[in-house]
Amino acid sequence: MWDPEKCDFCGECLERCLYVNYDKEKASEQIKELAQGKEAEILSRCVTCCGCREYCPKGADPYDLIVKAQERFGSFKAHEKDVAAMELVSQLPSQITPGDPDKPALSLCVMERQLPEGTVQSKLFEGLTIVKGGEYFCLIGWVHQGKESPIRNGAKRFIDTLASVGKEMVFLHDDCYAMVHVKVRDYGIEVPFRYMHIFEYLRNYLRDNASQLKKLGIKVAYQRPCASRFTPEKDAFLQEIFELIGVERPKRNYEGDKALCCTAPIIRVFPELAQEVQEKNIRDAIDSGAQALVTLCPICDRILKRPTEAFGLKKIYITDLCRMALGELSL
Repeated sequence: MWDPEKCDFCGECLERCLYVNYDKEKASEQIKELAQGKEAEILSRCVTCCGCREYCPKGADPYDLIVKAQERFGSFKAHEKDVAAMELVSQLPSQITPGDPDKPALSLCVMERQLPEGTVQSKLFEGLTIVKGGEYFCLIGWVHQGKESPIRNGAKRFIDTLASVGKEMVFLHDDCYAMVHVKVRDYGIEVPFRYMHIFEYLRNYLRDNASQLKKLGIKVAYQRPCASRFTPEKDAFLQEIFELIGVERPKRNYEGDKALCCTAPIIRVFPELAQEVQEKNIRDAIDSGAQALVTLCPICDRILKRPTEAFGLKKIYITDLCRMALGELSL
């Protein structure tokens, strides 16, 4: 949450933005205008990637300031189809498929139809209770429509719904983990259950079943989701996963805190910029020597399907990569 006491208006948050070309002075002026309640230029140019949140050296969370101002002024011109889709997924039927009593639950949020075929049936998730549907929709995606209030208004209900399952929760969707690990705490909401990110779960499973693993021996680039800006520390689990299955991650320009957005939020808002960013991202992966692009977010996976195919780069969802190492899928 935006903390004006921490901000010294250094401008680093927007100076480092990958989508605008602000020098330190311009960046500082923009944040000062926002802090004064003005409709600064950045509000209409922001691609909603949340990057400035991670770039702020003081932890002031300038992205929270931006998204609230975007909603107040209506500055981010979200496409009506995208807004309608957000409202629709909240109404999807919810379902709990019981698993073993001693195993955790896997939250699919509203992402089941975006997952590769066979994901949930994999032995990776054997015995887990499966929860899915609109009641388990984490709401973080509203930031990509330039709105914060739906997240705030639905946060308590979201946590209560998850708590009612009565199990430790594994979050397949990075947005859900960001919501539970960071965002609800901004609103003073306690999380009364244990939980973990899908990376930690996969690391644990692969480590416990190391004798079954086949080293893949490939180089991959990783498409880091925007929601990871809230929880960058958990990316350390990904490196452990790669080491366990024999995958190398060559150094590239656009990774870590310099990761480019998949462009899902801006395909209809800034179509030319979206095409430019996709090409820059995929060419960078290829130039690094990567043989595939590994995705975590199901939306990133869907959005990047066509452009990766166009450039001849293989795209692999993270659970499919693990299934390859387990012999469930061919490389």
